[in-house]
Amino acid sequence: MKQAIVARADLGMGEGKLAAQVAHASLMAFEDADRKAQSEWKGSGQKKVVLTANGESALFELADKAEREGLPHAVVRDAGHTQLEPGTASALAVGPARDDIVDRVTGDLSLY
Repeated sequence: MKQAIVARADLGMGEGKLAAQVAHASLMAFEDADRKAQSEWKGSGQKKVVLTANGESALFELADKAEREGLPHAVVRDAGHTQLEPGTASALAVGPARDDIVDRVTGDLSLY
């Protein structure tokens, strides 16, 4: 079991902003998962990987792919209080789910 979080590298987010967006995405997708997946992922160490994408369209293409695979997922849209404009899509989390299924969506992406 794992969760993949895809953050936009093209936004130039500072380290703290990036960490916050990744955390938002992780929690939102966890809440989208069913109880069985939540429990299994929590019991197996909550494995996460942070990956990179460039551009809003890349996030939404991945989100569509996750939807087609039936995976829990969530796109973070920033509130605009600090570095980003309100509504900016900054990150996507896919999973928690089996590693091989998450990899069908995010397996070709580079580490952040």
